[in-house]
Amino acid sequence: MEEVTSEASKYSQLAIDLVMTWGPKVLAAIVTLILGLWVIGIITRGIGKTMQKREVDLSLRPFLKTLISVTLKIMLFISVIGMVGIEATSFVAVLGAAGLAVGLALQGTLQNFAGGVIILLLKPFKVGDWIDTGSYSGTVHTIHIFNTYLKSPDNKTIILPNGSLANSSLTNYSTEPQRRVDFTFGVAYGDSTQKTRDTLKALIHADDRILKDPEPFIAVSALADSSVNFVVRVWVEATDYWGVFFDMNEKVYNKFNEVGLNIPFPQMDVHLHKEG
Repeated sequence: MEEVTSEASKYSQLAIDLVMTWGPKVLAAIVTLILGLWVIGIITRGIGKTMQKREVDLSLRPFLKTLISVTLKIMLFISVIGMVGIEATSFVAVLGAAGLAVGLALQGTLQNFAGGVIILLLKPFKVGDWIDTGSYSGTVHTIHIFNTYLKSPDNKTIILPNGSLANSSLTNYSTEPQRRVDFTFGVAYGDSTQKTRDTLKALIHADDRILKDPEPFIAVSALADSSVNFVVRVWVEATDYWGVFFDMNEKVYNKFNEVGLNIPFPQMDVHLHKEG
């Protein structure tokens, strides 16, 4: 009985010694972790507000906030580990080895991270631009570390990996302030080409959104199977592109009918031969 009591006393004393030795360190580490995360949240929000006041590019804001937050949290975690008593150098070495293994397993993710950095540095597009990758098109909504988010015209969210965006071809329709609108209008054979040209010029001149410089271009582009085709090229501000495109098509249709110009449709002559 005395031996059992002695063993219990021994383990009780060992537990007390462990609590006395490690308790304050663990408690201090937990308090530091909680306060550190709280302070990091305040710093991150403050950086976000500062970037907004300084009108930092919208493309950079989420990327920088996330990068700063992750960096500060890693530094805090290493500090907390050191407070508990684990050698920081050994921990960093283990973390480096683990990072290498994870990096090999997540090559695609790291490629997307590198792609995000390249996009934010070289700026092939920014938030608010309309881009077309060949497979997808839409307005750039946000650029994050790993992915870029587009909004389609029908309000769908398209998520594209930054790695593929940074290493493939894309068309940015918002880079230049002006764009050219191309039309092709057909009139029937026998209609006056001069009358057609004058009608198109009048419609172009009446639209204030169409720029005078560069000068609008009108020419016969093809003698097609059923029509004489006119190509019309006009320059507009980029924001007016679709408005001019849709309006001009409707105006030409109505005006051609009004002035007696015929818009042909494909037709085929069928000849029947009676035998016998």
